Parts: sequence; C-alpha cells; structure tokens
Amino acid sequence: MSAPHMDPDEFRRAGHAVVDWIADYWSTLHQRPVAPADPPGTVAKALPSVPPTTGGESVEALLADLDAIVLPGLTHWQHPGFFGYFPANTSGPSLLGDLVSSGLGVQGMLWATSPACTELETVMMDWLAQLLDLPQRFRSTGAGGGVIQDSASSATLVATLAALHRASAGRWRVSGVDRRYRAYTSVHGHSSIEKAVRIAGLGADGIRSIDVDPDTQALRPDALRAAIEADLAAGDVPAIVVATIGTTSTTAVDPVPEIGAICAEYGIWLHVDAAYAGAAAVCPELRWSHAGLEYADSYCFDPHKWLLTGFDCDAFWVADRGELIEALTVLPEFLRNAASESGAVIDYRDWQVPLGRRFRALKLWFVLRWYGAEGLRAHIRSGVALAARFADRVRADDRFELAAAHPFSLVCFRLRADDDTNAELLARVNRTGRVLLTHTRVGGRYVLRLAVGSPQSTETHVDEAWTLLTDAAKDLVTP
Repeated sequence: MSAPHMDPDEFRRAGHAVVDWIADYWSTLHQRPVAPADPPGTVAKALPSVPPTTGGESVEALLADLDAIVLPGLTHWQHPGFFGYFPANTSGPSLLGDLVSSGLGVQGMLWATSPACTELETVMMDWLAQLLDLPQRFRSTGAGGGVIQDSASSATLVATLAALHRASAGRWRVSGVDRRYRAYTSVHGHSSIEKAVRIAGLGADGIRSIDVDPDTQALRPDALRAAIEADLAAGDVPAIVVATIGTTSTTAVDPVPEIGAICAEYGIWLHVDAAYAGAAAVCPELRWSHAGLEYADSYCFDPHKWLLTGFDCDAFWVADRGELIEALTVLPEFLRNAASESGAVIDYRDWQVPLGRRFRALKLWFVLRWYGAEGLRAHIRSGVALAARFADRVRADDRFELAAAHPFSLVCFRLRADDDTNAELLARVNRTGRVLLTHTRVGGRYVLRLAVGSPQSTETHVDEAWTLLTDAAKDLVTP
C-alpha cells in the first residue's frame, strides 16, 4: 500500500481552505478571550491517546478539530487586547513568505545548497541595517555582516562563543574553557544571557550582574568598571559585556557610549541586545536609543517582536565576520565544495550553532516589500502613541503611578497600594478575557506591564484596558 501523498491539486484545494480559515481567525479574533481559562491537561484529554492507523483524513476534519480543540486552548498573541510580555507580531506578508519557504523546503546551510537562500538573506540584512541606520561596520560590503538567528537567545550564545574565542586568543577552540572567563550585564539583562554563559561552560558564577541606576533602571558604567577591575585583580578574564537597549522589565536603555568606551579600553567583546526595542530605530526620532553602537562587536534585534515578521526571526550582526566564523566553523569532508573553498561566498552554517537552516529571509523580503519603510514606521509610531495615551491616563488618576519611563510602547505602572493588591488587580483584569497584562518588579515593588504591539490594537482597545483596570481598582482601594 502506497503512502497517501497530497498531490498538487489536493494541496491547492486544501491550501485554499487553510488560508480561508486563517483569514476568518484573524477577522474574528477580537471576539475571543485573549487567554484560555481551562485547567492544565484540557487539550491533551481531548486528543486521542494513540496515533491514527490509516491516513487520508480530510482537511475539513482537521480544521474542525482546530476549532474545537486547539483554539480554545490558545493564548492569542495577535489579539488586539494582548498587552502581555512583548508583542510577537505576524502579518499577512510574513505568513505568505513562510508558506513559500515551507513549500520550497530548501536547506540553506551552505551557499552551494541553495545560493538564493544565502544571497537573499545577506541583502535583507543589509536592507535592515540601512533601515535602522546601523554603523557601516555591520554591512556585508565590509568586514562585518548579518545573519538571521532563531531568537535573541541564540544571538547572545553565538556572541558569547565568539567572545570566548577572542578572549582566549583562539585557545578556546582547542582546549575549551581553560581559565575563569567572565560575562557582564545589568541586573535587568535578559535571562538568556545567563543561559548562554552556562551553556558556554562558564557556570552561573561566570556572569556578573551589574547594578542599575535607581532612576533610569539602566546599567551603571562605574559599577561595570569596578566589577571588571575586581575580576582582573583576581586573575579572571573579562570576555563579554551585554548591554541592553530596551530591557524586558521596563525598556530601560543602557548607556552604550560609556559601556562601549570601557569595553574598548579593556579589549572586551561588546554585544548589544535590542531584541524588542531595536525595531524602533526604523523611526529617525527614536534612533537616540542606538547611540554608541559604533563600539559594538555584535548587535541583534527581533523583527518577530515589533516589526510584523512572524517568529522565528532574529537579526544578528557582527563587526568582524572572520572572528565569528573562526570560532564556530567545523568542516567535515561531506560539506566541502568548490564555492566554499573559493572564499567568494558566505556559508551561514558557520554563523550559528545548528548546521541546518530554513529560508527565513523570504518572510523578511515579503514584509519589507509590502510595508516599505514608511509602513513600518507607521506601525512603530502607532504603538508608541498608544502607550503614551495609556500613560497619560495613569498620570491623571491619583490612585495609580508610573513605575518607569516609557520611551517605546511598554508602560509600567501600579496602584498606590501594596504588592498583594496590585497582584489581585492584575488577576482580576486578566480574568475578564478581554485583555492580557503581565507583571515585573521595579525597585523591589510589584509592577504591572502593558505592552502595545499588535497591529490590530487601537485607541479603543487601550481605553478598554484602562476602563477594566479602573473598574477593578474601585473594589481594591478606597478613594
């Protein structure tokens, strides 16, 4: 019995049905609860305990089960009332680009395995560098260049490995971690930094968490210098500093010019993590946040957060691609080919941890061509304006207070009450199913976060969030 392959005509019919289903989902998304209320295990119990013996189920049956089983168990990240975490935007052009990528099914580990996969990615990374006005040293026309990673977590890990290679003068490739190397980031640096340091073999003790300014929540350069000098005095080797543009808790911007000068003085690799806020630099008026980037050895941001490109797509650049390749390349005989040995092509397998790689550049190409620079700027500016609108509501209500600056599209705020009351406020608002917010701690205090980012979010949705908050507050605090 032959396998029930889907021929092109069957695919065309099923594909139309799936595209219609997605379009219907997007158009009715605002009617759904943002997050499910069912207990753990609900979806698993609704699924058969054994796989099907025979195939051939219709696409209509699959879509019916999507409606009945999967959708009720989802947190809807594209919902206009999704204000939790940071956005994970997608868009029609991005989805279509991913569809083409999946349909082509190419493996882009080497230039030779699909030349267009590599060359389109190189050009897209140069396009992005122009849109953000990144330093010239990151362009592929010089010694640097960009590559698409799956996430900022992988970008940080790759930067850490390259930094270790430099700090060990190349010994790391042969003998591994032969000394105590140190990494530095602010206490608000992303958890992926600690994970990268641990994966790289430095252990949890290998990371130095640097104090922040209590007013700006940004890393203190004097504290960084003190930590570096203390480690040098102890015989340790400072390897990498990770500065953040737009921290996860509050979107604080570390002082990259001062941090960069310190890194240059001590010969330390500087990686700048702008996972969320980097997208803001498509707008000239927000490029102040990238001051000092000329010091960076590597930089990344996530188009899949705030630039209408579906997950996964992290844009990662290095100032010297030779250092990165030297640190990561492994070349078995079966991958040798004339193009690679000519030195005239880029093999992106040497720029990442995995060997294999998808054709992610297609969705960037589709997004950049569909929206153009002005369309992307309009999206970013809309998010910033909606966040400012919400912050104005907070300022005007004496029961509430802002907990941090809001330079981008995240607002951190709280009731003028204890932590338990603020936690209850968050729980009550999220239980409505109309919005989803998250929390953090700023200065040790429990703080609510409202992150605007969905392209479907409007003033109406932000105002609804504020109404839900103030209604819940009436029962929690006395005037």
